[in-house]
Amino acid sequence: MKKIIMYTDGGCRDNGNDINLGAIGIVLIYPEKKYKKEYKKGFKNTTNNKMELLAVITGLKMLKEPCEITIYSDSAYVVNAFQQKWIDSWRKKGWKRGKDKELKNKKLWMELYQLTQIHQVEFRKVKGHAQDEYNNRCDELVNLAMDEMNKRE
Repeated sequence: MKKIIMYTDGGCRDNGNDINLGAIGIVLIYPEKKYKKEYKKGFKNTTNNKMELLAVITGLKMLKEPCEITIYSDSAYVVNAFQQKWIDSWRKKGWKRGKDKELKNKKLWMELYQLTQIHQVEFRKVKGHAQDEYNNRCDELVNLAMDEMNKRE
C-alpha cells in the first residue's frame, strides 16, 4: 500500500456573509517517488468549515487506489472529529449531534467518512500560520485561488 502525506487547508473571506469567497489548498506528497502535487480551487458563497472539509475530501478523491495516508490540517474542526471519535458518535446518532441537533455540513461529513473507509487514514493537527512549510503552502494556495476568483469577478 502506497504511503502518502497530505496537507490541506480551507479558507473563506467574509465568512458568515451571504456573498463571500472561499477556497481549498492541498499538497500531496509521495515520499517513495519523491514527488509532490499541489491543487487549489476557489468557491463562491461558502463557509470556512465547508472549505476545510472539502479540502480533505478533494485530496482523498485525488488518490487512485487505497493508500496509507497521514493528513495534516490546521482545522481542529476536522482533526478532532476523527481523533476524538466525534464522527463515530454522529454516525450512531443518525448523523446528528445530539438527540435531535442537526449536524452542520452533514453531507460533507458523510462523504468524508466514506472516503476514510477506503484508505488507512491518520489525522494530525498542525498549528496554522506557524513554521510548517506545507501547511503554509496550503494557506498560500487558498489565498491564490481566492485572488484568482476576485480577478474574474
